[in-house]
Amino acid sequence: MDSFRNGADTLFILLGAIMILAMHAGFAFLELGTVRKKNQVNALVKILVDFAISTIVYFFVGYGIAYGVHFFDSADVLAQKSGFELVKFFFLLTFAAAIPAIISGGIAERARFHPQLAATALMVGLVYPFFEGIAWNGHFGVQAWLEANFGAPFHDFAGSIVVHAVGGWAALPAVILLGSRRGRYTKDGAIAAHPPSSIPFLALGAWILTVGWFGFNVMSAQTLDKMNGLVAMNSLMAMVGGTLVAVLLGKNDPGFAYNGPLAGLVAVCAGSDLMHPLGALVTGGIAGMIFVWMFTLTQNRWRIDDVLGVWPLHGLCGAWGGIAAGIFGLKALGGIGGVSLMSQMAGTVLGIAIAGLGGVLVYGTLKKLVGIRLDPEQEYEGADLSIHKITSTPEREVSW
Repeated sequence: MDSFRNGADTLFILLGAIMILAMHAGFAFLELGTVRKKNQVNALVKILVDFAISTIVYFFVGYGIAYGVHFFDSADVLAQKSGFELVKFFFLLTFAAAIPAIISGGIAERARFHPQLAATALMVGLVYPFFEGIAWNGHFGVQAWLEANFGAPFHDFAGSIVVHAVGGWAALPAVILLGSRRGRYTKDGAIAAHPPSSIPFLALGAWILTVGWFGFNVMSAQTLDKMNGLVAMNSLMAMVGGTLVAVLLGKNDPGFAYNGPLAGLVAVCAGSDLMHPLGALVTGGIAGMIFVWMFTLTQNRWRIDDVLGVWPLHGLCGAWGGIAAGIFGLKALGGIGGVSLMSQMAGTVLGIAIAGLGGVLVYGTLKKLVGIRLDPEQEYEGADLSIHKITSTPEREVSW
């Protein structure tokens, strides 16, 4: 019976890992459809190689920092319990690898390829697992202190803060340190439009992410006995709420329409196991509003050239999700309870602080040591891995 249960749990979490792995294709196509055609190859290659780098550093460094587990035993030891611990690593790796995938969308079209890989190694190997260990493994007594003082620990069921807010707030200093794309903002105050290169690819990416998100959220239970359909229903309602509000406020703009469901899903991750479906609907709707308003504000007034809007989408909607879990998770608002608004706010602020500081240190150091931005000629032609490097023209032959 135990072997059957171990096998079933292993299969359950493996399916979740595969669904989240597929989400990285969603990240790639979302970026592919948003950036200009000359940078599409870079976007595709960058997401894939970032995942490979993430796997190596999380295997050897990051997972040990977060959970104190290393995989240096013999294969027969690793295969115990149907290899559940190995598949759990795979599952949590897909979360960790979302950090550079999120950052990639913000720094698109002007970041150097190889320094970004170095940043990926540092973020996934050190910065992300540092906060992951605090939130999900009780490191440094933070969760115990919050529970003792506010009645409940910080609750983040599927990573509104641990994954999304960390990724979004780490991306913000990277975007600012890089500066805007060439020609995006002019000295006379004009804003040059860089419209999406492919709405169908952008929509495909959003759909892949949306479908995979149900593995992201539901399979965060990690074992079958803890799985609950409430998480799936809440994810659905938040997705719908984000979509409708983003379409309304975005005036039917397809870019807002297809980021709306993602905003809702980002926000509901933390409390998807606690909220009533109506609470999830409101959470998603507010997230859709946050994305549309803040994307417009950052791009047009603050002139922060965050290409895919990853700070509003992941950073701000993720932060809202952490706080929303402490509101709509309360029994008074139809939730299951066992959550504290003060703990949610404290955990959210801590995650933002660690991510922001980590982003400044990683990208600031790389900028000073090796440079993180393409030179003007490369930026004009496309990024390090661009369409120009795999095609030839009568004027010039260029090889891969």
